[in-house]
Amino acid sequence: MKIATWNVNSIKARLPNVLKWLTQTTPDIVCLQELKCIDEAFPASEIEDLGYNVAVHGQKTYNGVAIISRYPFDDITSGLPGDDDDEQARYLEAVISGEHGSLRVASIYLPNGNPVETPKYQYKLDWMDRLVRHTEELLGYEEILVLAGDYNVIPGEEDVHDPQGWWGDALYRPETAEKFRTLCNLGLTSGFKACNPQAHQYSFWDYQAGAWQKDNGILIDHLLLSPQAADRLQGSEIDRFTRGWEKPSDHVPVWIRLNMNK
Repeated sequence: MKIATWNVNSIKARLPNVLKWLTQTTPDIVCLQELKCIDEAFPASEIEDLGYNVAVHGQKTYNGVAIISRYPFDDITSGLPGDDDDEQARYLEAVISGEHGSLRVASIYLPNGNPVETPKYQYKLDWMDRLVRHTEELLGYEEILVLAGDYNVIPGEEDVHDPQGWWGDALYRPETAEKFRTLCNLGLTSGFKACNPQAHQYSFWDYQAGAWQKDNGILIDHLLLSPQAADRLQGSEIDRFTRGWEKPSDHVPVWIRLNMNK
């Protein structure tokens, strides 16, 4: 089973590229982030025409996450538990039944947190604490679990083209890295890094200063796997080629392949 994550940076602007990529690469499940639209404005029919089921947790202008799947949804949960006052659409979770059993998948758009001297950074840290608590609960189910998305976290200096240039940014502060390690240390495995240990593999290139042409990127899109999912991991890649398409997102898809026959 092929499972991908992609921050599309506006589904409306990026729909032709999304449809092209789906047709060319045929993933089974895709977690999308930064839709920038309400549920009703999501182009569900165009994606359903390619054979996918669609679940959306949208928000006008900002944020928004979706999961699309070739297999049916058994259960869908919108929003990250832990703060009933949080109105930002950043988390969508689904139990999906495939040909060889079920799995639980979440699409995550973790807060950016900049500028760090504003409440936005504390919101990011608090959101990460909530994600840790919820993940602890999910791991107790001992399921095949994939937490996929744009984490807005650069895990280490091997994941950024210019560590000094990014130092102090909300994506690369010590507090951010510490909370990400706390999450991973619950027993999660980075699907991409487990298959690709070499440094300087990126999933995001800014639109400014020729970042794509110079390969000045960062790795912030991650698929974190429960032990039950990690045991089935067969491979993982980054579809860099989509960044070279016309009107691209500044992120590219990252995907894993799981052996669901085990």
